[in-house]
Amino acid sequence: MTENELSKIVFDAGLKIHKKLGPGLFETVYEECLFYELQKQGLKVEKQIVLPIVYEELKISNAFRIDILVESKLILEIKAVEFINPSHKAQLLTYLKMTNCKLGLLINFNEETFRAGVSRIINGYF
Repeated sequence: MTENELSKIVFDAGLKIHKKLGPGLFETVYEECLFYELQKQGLKVEKQIVLPIVYEELKISNAFRIDILVESKLILEIKAVEFINPSHKAQLLTYLKMTNCKLGLLINFNEETFRAGVSRIINGYF
């Protein structure tokens, strides 16, 4: 399955969650619900993946944490914030570069409409 096909499945699952729960909950609630919905669809889904960064001889074992990784291809960064700022997009882009993944979705559930809270970030293009 391609990254675009996976992102459609994720979008539909996120939309379902947003319609049922609406905005205003903690990020972890949306993350757990999205993880659950994607698992129900039979996808390989991992959450809170700790990945290291190596800088010269220094290895930082818990340098960053990916919220959700779908089929080892698509990174999901889940937010429940008033505003998405450039640092949120930069964070996801860094995750994409560090993992050599091509596509990530920045999903802010704290929006009136779900579509307004979804941003696609492509590795190599910002």
